Amino acid sequence: MSKSNFTRRGLLKTSAVTGAGLALPTIFTAQSAHAYTNEPTGSTVTLGFNVPQTGPYADEGADELRAYQLAVEHLNGGGDGGMMNTFSSKALQGNGILGKKVEFVTGDTQTKSDAARASAKSMIEKDGAIMITGGSSSGVAVAVQALCQEAGVIFMAGLTHSNDTTGKDRKANGFRHFFNSYMSGAALAPVLAGAYGKDRKAYHLTADYNWGYTTEEAVKASTEAMGWETVAAVKTPLTQTDFSSYIAPVLQSGADTLVLNHYGGNMVNSLTNAVQFGLRDKQVNGKDFQIIVPLYSRLMAKGAGANVKGIFGSTNWHWSLTDEGSKAFVKSFGTKYGFPPSQAAHTTYVQTLLYADACERAGSFAPCAVAEALEDYEFDGLGNGKTLYRGADHQCFKDVLVVKGKENPSSEFDLLEIVEVTPVEQVMYQPDHPQMGGAEASLGTCNNGA
Repeated sequence: MSKSNFTRRGLLKTSAVTGAGLALPTIFTAQSAHAYTNEPTGSTVTLGFNVPQTGPYADEGADELRAYQLAVEHLNGGGDGGMMNTFSSKALQGNGILGKKVEFVTGDTQTKSDAARASAKSMIEKDGAIMITGGSSSGVAVAVQALCQEAGVIFMAGLTHSNDTTGKDRKANGFRHFFNSYMSGAALAPVLAGAYGKDRKAYHLTADYNWGYTTEEAVKASTEAMGWETVAAVKTPLTQTDFSSYIAPVLQSGADTLVLNHYGGNMVNSLTNAVQFGLRDKQVNGKDFQIIVPLYSRLMAKGAGANVKGIFGSTNWHWSLTDEGSKAFVKSFGTKYGFPPSQAAHTTYVQTLLYADACERAGSFAPCAVAEALEDYEFDGLGNGKTLYRGADHQCFKDVLVVKGKENPSSEFDLLEIVEVTPVEQVMYQPDHPQMGGAEASLGTCNNGA
């Protein structure tokens, strides 16, 4: 896609200070007076995969790790090449990155910011990781992104949906391919209005950390703008497993809609409890009671089983997409692991390829050279259609999927159906949008580190 097309859509907006404007030129390498953090000196390069191997998001973490391993295999010339064959860029040749074989180390974030920072710090300082990627929690992503900024390495965010990651907490060394809370709200609202009308009373249960807060804010703003009323918004601990005590008050609130700003195991448990309380069989305010899950994944749908039938939500990607990139990835992943990939797997696989491609195009592993190659980079063939990595905030812009639970699934993997592909124009916003931290939000300057 030409840059002019995205410019006409209003997606490009320069900020006063961007990583692109202050990045060192791509010729800045180890031969210069100052090298960069963990500059590869041998025949290999090490990437750090930091995922939740324990905790409420462990299922997503396991799938992320599978995808990372597949990406490394493809980068090193193994397997069928996957999305390297459909990627609009042809810089990757299957000979590693810049001729160096790709190796990796792993860490367990435990879905805890402190643990995630500790494992990332170890991978950088002890294992020589030149890029850190991963995570299935926005609290983790924001914490690790800040660490990578300080250390002078690139952070390629994994599954992080909070506005904060590329909003108020954006960093010049951090990049996000996944969509965000604002985009979910903007995509969902018209579909919800069409399905349930513009006169609804919503009750929010929200995970008590930054992803929950921004998702609640985004969905409230988009639904209230079309006429819905928010009657209550209650925070729930990330460690909660039984949500019965939170579901019971919904019945006394006068709400006819429950919005579950929960992800992973939290969503599986809260939705199960809501169904057990009979919410889906009730009528309130003369309307059938409805439940909404703003952020969906196939893994969550599998965990919740029949409870997801007919429930709307949004997702970054789904294995049933029929574009050539998606088909190539599903084939590669399915052949290796025996089941289709989740959106978590997709975004981490893509982030690995995008990092490697940026190194190749920059001709360097130097973080600021890589950042410059990624900023305002437009690409296709990686499963979400034409996509832009905006330079002003390092957020990807692409179409967003609205999905709902299938009434008659054909298998344990065929649980969600795509009801609308929301065009990028409908979910775009300016970098200084209030939900993104306003005019005060800034990338700062890129850091090459040592």
